[in-house]
Amino acid sequence: MASSRENRADARPVSGRVPGVPTVARVQVETSRGVFMISVAAELANMHPQTLRVYEARGLIEPKRSPKGTRLYSQDDVEKLRRIQEMTSDLGLNLAGVERVLALEAEVDEMHAKIEDLEVKALHAQVQLAEELEQVRRSFRAELTVPYRGGQEIVRAADAHSPFWRATRATKNPAERRPDGS
Repeated sequence: MASSRENRADARPVSGRVPGVPTVARVQVETSRGVFMISVAAELANMHPQTLRVYEARGLIEPKRSPKGTRLYSQDDVEKLRRIQEMTSDLGLNLAGVERVLALEAEVDEMHAKIEDLEVKALHAQVQLAEELEQVRRSFRAELTVPYRGGQEIVRAADAHSPFWRATRATKNPAERRPDGS
């Protein structure tokens, strides 16, 4: 009898699924994709379907439409419906107040996007200025040099001359000397 039990255990599918027990499959869908019909969305938001139609007529929510015209609500729409319900029931706002709150929230989101865009542009400008500043510094380094004989002042490279210049020039033709005698 032990062998018959072992045979039954071996008869299970490799996938680990037990025969006769239903399985649940999870599907990932974008939260903005319309997948719920009005009755399902109303149930998820704990509202009557007619309330969803009223909210749509007021412009509070805009469900997607199927090719045949059926309203399709997304998960984002259901969350927005829950927020509207919270504002009307918990906070005591009327629909005009809800419209104003949603408009102000959209405006704030738009301003945040503009600020973020400006911050990115400012950062790019700052990087560009730093690069240009470094380029200018490099060009000055090429033009400026510290004199050989321990001086602290900085002079242009074109005006600098070798500390051995007088010795080499003194031995050459006196007609080639500078007017200051050096």
